[in-house]
Amino acid sequence: MLTLVLGSSSPFRRELLERLGLPFECHSPDIDESARAGEAPRDLVARLSEAKARAVAQAWPQALIIGSDQVAVVDNEILGKPGNQEKARAQLARLSGRSVTFLTGLCLYNSASDRVQLDVIPYRVDFRSLTPEQIERYLEQEQPYNCAGSFRSEALGVTLFKRMQGDDPSALVGLPLIRLVEMLAEEGVVLP
Repeated sequence: MLTLVLGSSSPFRRELLERLGLPFECHSPDIDESARAGEAPRDLVARLSEAKARAVAQAWPQALIIGSDQVAVVDNEILGKPGNQEKARAQLARLSGRSVTFLTGLCLYNSASDRVQLDVIPYRVDFRSLTPEQIERYLEQEQPYNCAGSFRSEALGVTLFKRMQGDDPSALVGLPLIRLVEMLAEEGVVLP
């Protein structure tokens, strides 16, 4: 098997990939993640996932490289990572009682053969109606300032939800393992 490389510095993606029990390396891609003018959210995450994988291929020319990117979308607008408590508070207030769709781009790039497998996996979260006090308590406890949508679903963020809908819950965290296993099988990596 070619070396498996996760093109990400995300500890969340690394933890997810560890579940598969495969040895892998991590290499953080250095790309511009800005959206292009008029670019749809689905197109953005697909493009960035592939760009990340191809960027990592410069250092790993004989590898299976995983690139992934995720955006949270509400009313066809992308919610970025808030970066601070004030922006996180505003994001969660906006999401209160509403639905947000997470689009996770996934690319498996065989840098030896130049073969690209690319997909975008949606996952929807319906938020409970949240009071300002609930939002403040959550932000004080979790501080999810580096998470799109201002929450961590794998931790206390789940208390903010009314419903979660999608084919792969790992997509919500940022690496759709069910689809990745299918892609790996196409490259001859059969699990379990």
